[in-house]
Amino acid sequence: MRGFFRTSWSIALLLTISVVVSNSIFAKTGNTLKRSKPSIPKESQRMEQPQKATEGGLPIDAQSAVLMDALSGQVLFEKNPDLKIAPASFGKILTLFLAFDAIRAGALKLDDMVTVSEKAWRMQGSKMFIKVGERVKVEDLLKGIAIASGNDACVALAEHMAGSEEAFVSRMNEKAHAIGMKNSQFKNSHGMPAEGQYTTATDMALLARHYIQEHPEALSLHSTTEYEYNKIRQHNRNTLLQKNIGVDGLKTGHVEEAGYHLLATAKRDGQRMIAVVMGCDRMRKRAEEAQTLLEYGFKNFSTVEAVKKGTAFGPVRVRRGKESKISLITTEEGWVTVPKGKQNLIAITADLPKFVEAPIQKNQVLGKVLIQNEGKTLRQIHLVAPVEVQRTFSPPWLVMVAVGFGVLILLLIAFWWMRIRKTKPRPLR
Repeated sequence: MRGFFRTSWSIALLLTISVVVSNSIFAKTGNTLKRSKPSIPKESQRMEQPQKATEGGLPIDAQSAVLMDALSGQVLFEKNPDLKIAPASFGKILTLFLAFDAIRAGALKLDDMVTVSEKAWRMQGSKMFIKVGERVKVEDLLKGIAIASGNDACVALAEHMAGSEEAFVSRMNEKAHAIGMKNSQFKNSHGMPAEGQYTTATDMALLARHYIQEHPEALSLHSTTEYEYNKIRQHNRNTLLQKNIGVDGLKTGHVEEAGYHLLATAKRDGQRMIAVVMGCDRMRKRAEEAQTLLEYGFKNFSTVEAVKKGTAFGPVRVRRGKESKISLITTEEGWVTVPKGKQNLIAITADLPKFVEAPIQKNQVLGKVLIQNEGKTLRQIHLVAPVEVQRTFSPPWLVMVAVGFGVLILLLIAFWWMRIRKTKPRPLR
């Protein structure tokens, strides 16, 4: 009897230890994917570019130039793309970007009245011709910047939004860094020459893409060909707006030290291209070179939505979760650019884990989708969990084994007790 109890308690003790150790092992050796923090990437990594042209394949007479597909973000042409050049009025795009951000956030309204300071009134270069002490609507200042390229309007708006132009410029640089502009630094809100102020064609294409994506309503201003304020009528310097080739923005620029710039964007048949030319020696040439880039993009490339936002892949098995499996979804559209005629060669491959370990947080990155063309990966998109999956106390199979073993021990004890009762000698009467 003593030997039976010793054996039973030993088995029970070993079972308890196995449950504890199993929990510890599962907690430590679970799939490493569960440690990733929940996130929804704003932009997926881009891989190889489709037959990107260089200066030799498409001669562009400018110091620096870039052609980008606005939907996919793929660069289709580049010439000295990272050459640092004075931005001139390209800086005004960032000023407008911050203004539209503030309007969307409710911190700025179109009918807010701005008092013009003496600093704003004294600005040289291109002007909106606002007067010192005058009260001007924010909406008029936006038009004065986007259409007339007013340096005075930039300063007035910057002072109104941040208290001083210096504080506003700090916000400009923070925004530039946030959207990935790695080779740009701004010293003022308007782009007039300043020591240490520079940008690149790559950064400006990136800025234009984010600006258009986040504030498409701004294009209604940039596509306006003329604007009148204080009885002074001025024309938009982007002459491509008048050519009926799909151009609806974005900004011109010029300073003596850098030459003539043009950042142009155009839309045709669902495609949108962004062309940046910097450092042309003549005003007319910047429009010609930008148009050449745009035509090259539209004629030679197709933009394809290979994967739609919210597309499900899987399911993937879940360990130690209240759900046994889960499908993963994309969080953005999978636009890619391919040479015309090769749209049907696009292939989609889901890179999924064999299993994932609970707990799983909503929007946790757990896999990726590769978009390929002729064996080359053009883009990859993150796959995330659409819902939260909580963790169970212990593995279901271990719980079942423990319960079954416990029942077996109880049955054995009951059987033994019955045998003892039957074999116990009865007292004599």
